[in-house]
Amino acid sequence: MSKRVQVALLLTGNELMSGDTVDSNSSRIAHALAAHKIGVGKKITVGDDPQLLSDSLIELCANAEVVIINGGLGPTEDDLTADIVADVAGKALVDHPKAIEHLEAWCERRGLDLNPSNLKQALLPDGADLVANPIGSAVGFALEVNGALVMTTPGVPVELTAMLPEICDRVATRVGAGTAFIRRLQIFGIGESTIQELVNARSDDWPEGVTLGFRSGLPQLELKLQVDDAALLDNRDDAETLLNELIGDHILGNDDDQLAMAFQRALLEKKMSVTTAESCTGGLIASLITREAGSSQVFGSGFVTYSNTAKNSVLGVPEATLIKHGAVSEPVVLAMLSGALEKSGATIGIAVSGIAGPGGGSDDKPVGTVWMAWGTKDSHRAIRLQIPGSRERFQILVAAIGLDTMRRQVLDLPAIPHYIQRFIHRPS
Repeated sequence: MSKRVQVALLLTGNELMSGDTVDSNSSRIAHALAAHKIGVGKKITVGDDPQLLSDSLIELCANAEVVIINGGLGPTEDDLTADIVADVAGKALVDHPKAIEHLEAWCERRGLDLNPSNLKQALLPDGADLVANPIGSAVGFALEVNGALVMTTPGVPVELTAMLPEICDRVATRVGAGTAFIRRLQIFGIGESTIQELVNARSDDWPEGVTLGFRSGLPQLELKLQVDDAALLDNRDDAETLLNELIGDHILGNDDDQLAMAFQRALLEKKMSVTTAESCTGGLIASLITREAGSSQVFGSGFVTYSNTAKNSVLGVPEATLIKHGAVSEPVVLAMLSGALEKSGATIGIAVSGIAGPGGGSDDKPVGTVWMAWGTKDSHRAIRLQIPGSRERFQILVAAIGLDTMRRQVLDLPAIPHYIQRFIHRPS
């Protein structure tokens, strides 16, 4: 009888069970395999318990063509993967010469001595085939176990990512693979249910053979257009054209484009520059802008003026304005914007001042209140928003909305999109 599942995942580590580490690696593996039209059918997550690991591996090998184990390849005593695989496969642990060579080269590049703890990572099941790790010290390995191909990977996300191309090739060789032609679009300011409703309303116009998929995130949403035949690539293009018609002002770009990159492209197109004046976001907006390559072409300086004293001395916000209206107010953010534009010489800017929480709110300015001003010297506006949630969520959304409002002004898009209506403060 054939196995019921193409690929199964076994995620290991006490940190996953305690909540200290959030499992993002299984999604990395699944997305990489999906590009080959290979599905993950089952996933088990267990702590560093030898019996649980052994039982889970035996179960998965009985039901899957390929089992990918993530984690447990390090140099410490709680790294148990090699021991468990060897035990279930009935193999001895032996020093793997190529794994030792990898460790020696890894240590030499870093000026380190190869110690016994590191050498533990070269003790692998007899007959195991290495899976190269271009970044880290712990190689992966592959071994036939009870009729399944077991492949092991380290838990460090950047190392796993570097290993995924080889892993996907090996899985595809084992189970067979199709080809998925996927275009990823990055979206901000509109949810997947709203997009689906808009598409449903135009179902007669949706091209044949194009699958619409979503991956939620904060602050962006990823939308996927997939066809399974190269003959349908024109249909995929038609679907993208329809989406541009329906939600074009929310589409930032393709692949891994971020808000700041989309904003940077707009600034370069219009030969403009930007500045930031931040209080409640503590420099996050400037950080997002400068995180993108090429930001020096559009960003010269920004200002983090957290205290009233700094708002006055650095940006020239009148002391009387601060006393009369308070730091979280329309007059203050307008003055912050004016001061930042004047001092930086930039053509467009953003100013934010708010109450990120969890404390510090009042009846008229509760936690989550933020005043935001953006625009140029001659064309600017301000708005008060109420953004609920944690301090981190507040700062992420304030920064994202700030970038998007400036992007919209530069590109002449609707200035106050519908998503902002959810956050606009409405006095009771």
